[in-house]
Amino acid sequence: MAQKQTSGGDGGGGFFTSIAWGLSNFGSVVSKSVNGLLGYEGLEVINPEGGSGDAESEAQKGRWKEEDRDNYWKMMQKYIGSDVTSMVTLPVLIFEPMTMLQRMAELMEYSYLLDLADQCNDPHMRLVYVASWFISLYYAYQRAWKPFNPILGETYEMINHGGITFIAEQVSHHPPMSAAHAENDHFVYDITSKVKTKFLGNSVEVYPLGRTRLTLKRDGVVLDLVPPLTKINNLIFGRTWIDSPGEMVLTNLTTGDKVVLYFQPCGWFGAGRYEVDGYVYNGEEEPKILMTGKWNEFMSFQPCDLEGEPLPGTKLEEVWRVAGAPENDKFQYTHFGHKVNSFETAPSKLLESDSRLRPDRQALEKGDLSKAAAEKSSLEERQRAEKKMREAKGDEHKPRWFDLSTEISATPWGDLEVYNYNGKYAQHRAAIDGSDNVGGVDIGSTAFNPWQYQDLAAASE
Repeated sequence: MAQKQTSGGDGGGGFFTSIAWGLSNFGSVVSKSVNGLLGYEGLEVINPEGGSGDAESEAQKGRWKEEDRDNYWKMMQKYIGSDVTSMVTLPVLIFEPMTMLQRMAELMEYSYLLDLADQCNDPHMRLVYVASWFISLYYAYQRAWKPFNPILGETYEMINHGGITFIAEQVSHHPPMSAAHAENDHFVYDITSKVKTKFLGNSVEVYPLGRTRLTLKRDGVVLDLVPPLTKINNLIFGRTWIDSPGEMVLTNLTTGDKVVLYFQPCGWFGAGRYEVDGYVYNGEEEPKILMTGKWNEFMSFQPCDLEGEPLPGTKLEEVWRVAGAPENDKFQYTHFGHKVNSFETAPSKLLESDSRLRPDRQALEKGDLSKAAAEKSSLEERQRAEKKMREAKGDEHKPRWFDLSTEISATPWGDLEVYNYNGKYAQHRAAIDGSDNVGGVDIGSTAFNPWQYQDLAAASE
């Protein structure tokens, strides 16, 4: 059950902060106890189901071959403490056949929660629905496979789910930035996404340096999200696993109401792993509804008094539960994840820049790692050649569906340039859908094409 938390301007303090301090120090004991394991300086291996005594056996597990693992560790040591967002080329054996743009679309799986929020008259229950929707993504995000980094100009389109039209685009290469827009009859969702990382040796911290805005259409309520960081453990040695310790703050920019949820860090023998607790507060920072659950299973809520205690005569009610997933799926995809990766959710006349058409992604999906690696290298070489050409010609890359605004958004991890949806994609789709010549996508003959210069040789003349 959730405990009362002091709702301050930074969304922290009170009971949850004391837990965070205790468990983070508890976890640091585990880290120190395995530091230097196997003679590798700086190595840290953590078994989420065990204690410090399990570290050495855990280090021998994972998907890397021993020789590849040792060589990669030696190469990566020099990057410890650095932001490795676009600094390091990674082997395809740790990738899944999906891009980051597609992962952004996975948030739409439980979009019915936003429909309920838009139709809800209780302003605090609205936040329960929306917060649960954001939490629902973490089940898919626990997959320990890396998605492909999008190529500059790459896009991803999705329809045929909840009445939603979704478009995402890679709007910047250095630094890597993506923007997405989704809309149906009940909500508008916009995000500018950029990540900042800190490589710690056998783990990496990922800071979600982005801006997320959600508008509920009926009453025009605008919500802002600040998610917790994510830590990817056992990157090279041991079985890779993901944790997201810290606070998630969802704020109603219209009324000042907010949700503050604390994601418990994983302690020894899995203590606290997946657990989420917190409150919905009104504009006067008084707790109104407590929320509790596990981000990989369910979320529940219950009205509470000003001390954060459940109101008499009320009961804990479930608001969201994760859907069943395929058994023994190689990449731990959900059923919806498979739909995101398929042409079932693709519109007619799919953009040639769509992630589904990437040859490296398609090769990996078929299990051909050698071809996937070669295709990935080829795409990256072409991207570098385009960058060189752009600089030589004095050109700039201009995103097609999003415009760079003058707004700078402050985040806990730094400032962010914001890209706004420009509305042109809706016009593009309307023109296609209204045409008499609407055909499907022939994936056998449609080549992936996000390029600014269709013929590099001609462009250089």
